[in-house]
Amino acid sequence: MARELLVATEWDALQHAYGSAEDTPPYLCQLLNEDPKVQAEALGMLDMSVLHQGSLYSSTAPAALFVAAILTHPHTLAEHESFFPWDDRNKPLRAALLDWLGQVADSASYGEDPGSKGEYGDAYDGEDEDELEAIRACRSIRPELYDAVEPFLDDPHPDTREAALGTVTLLLKAPDLAELVPRAAHRLRRVLADGSRRERSSAALAVGAWGQDTTGLLNDPDPAVRACAALATGCARMPRATAVLLEALQNPAEADHWFPDPLPQIDGWLRFTLLEAVLDRVDAFEDLAPAAMALIPLASDYSVDRDWGPLLVKAFPAGYSPGRQLSAAQRELLQAVTANDKCWGNIGNKFRWLREAGLPKQRDAIRALL
Repeated sequence: MARELLVATEWDALQHAYGSAEDTPPYLCQLLNEDPKVQAEALGMLDMSVLHQGSLYSSTAPAALFVAAILTHPHTLAEHESFFPWDDRNKPLRAALLDWLGQVADSASYGEDPGSKGEYGDAYDGEDEDELEAIRACRSIRPELYDAVEPFLDDPHPDTREAALGTVTLLLKAPDLAELVPRAAHRLRRVLADGSRRERSSAALAVGAWGQDTTGLLNDPDPAVRACAALATGCARMPRATAVLLEALQNPAEADHWFPDPLPQIDGWLRFTLLEAVLDRVDAFEDLAPAAMALIPLASDYSVDRDWGPLLVKAFPAGYSPGRQLSAAQRELLQAVTANDKCWGNIGNKFRWLREAGLPKQRDAIRALL
């Protein structure tokens, strides 16, 4: 099937980030080279050309179909370091290929909101016809990609299982694959019952992202599984789920280290995702003040957009008014923030949050308020 696809596709008529895609077939073939280093370099070149920084091209869909078709090939069991310098993990090529297909699925689903206007949603307004055609092509192959990826949810290698779960989760964001959600969720029930902490937490995140019921996990013995289950959108207005998240944030450093390597569904430290959910779910800052006090010692200039910036806005939803009496919770927050030297470096991101909260930009000026 992969060979037929390779031969039948007119690659010189397709485009990637650097022009004609006529140079793509050799890289696709090198994915099955006997040298793992050659395999890794081939995947790196494909990522930089047919999926450059998440962009889709006319060559992306046929390349993704080829990758899906070779997933069962024995040479994809070879383990190697990633081609990319920021990823120093050793894992099977098969897992890396599954991750790459997940990136294709993620890019194809960008802006795809059933409530948005138009076929592609507002996010793609203004794109030219070639780009829209590439999006259309990548969305049309999602059923084939799903069929190729789903069997690896039960793969013997944990890295491959995790990669398959991440890609399935992204594929099932597609409205046209909604009917497959119950089947996938059923397969994950076994993982939720007897998997490792990492696998059970990833499964809870996936099931929750698909809109399935995770309330039965809110009292799980493992706090990591409880927290991941509580992040489900279906738990957004459940007091018990909010309590689980607040409990986890009482010791954010511990929550960050539940997983030695970040879960693929989580962007950055886990505490950032937990806090984002809590900020959306509690009505008043006082409801999360103890968690805020636990978070501020870990905060810095670099993390302001994910922790102390949003906390300031939550504490001052209408903005601070000069001369207005500070509440005990507001005072405690400002004392903690001004006491943390790491929050007051040369990075300017903090200024927009301070402005939105109606607070002075200078540390000493905030101290003067206290």
